[in-house]
Amino acid sequence: MPSIRPSSDLRNKYSEISEFCHKYNEPVYITKNGQGDLAVMSIETYEKLVGKFELYKLIDEGVHAMKANKVRPFKEALSDLQKDL
Repeated sequence: MPSIRPSSDLRNKYSEISEFCHKYNEPVYITKNGQGDLAVMSIETYEKLVGKFELYKLIDEGVHAMKANKVRPFKEALSDLQKDL
């Protein structure tokens, strides 16, 4: 269940918000004048989220490469990598 807090809690209850984000690995949604304004999360949660986006991007690139027949056997690619090292 998402936690929704008013913007005044960022100033008045920062430690409570930080503790929630670290304990549950979920964002806290901050409202301003009753409307959604920000999402606050721990650095760890943010880095996992960004990592997932990067992985999805790489998978998507691989799918497009396969559809365009721009692929080669794994052993060949690995051999080329080992030569460069």
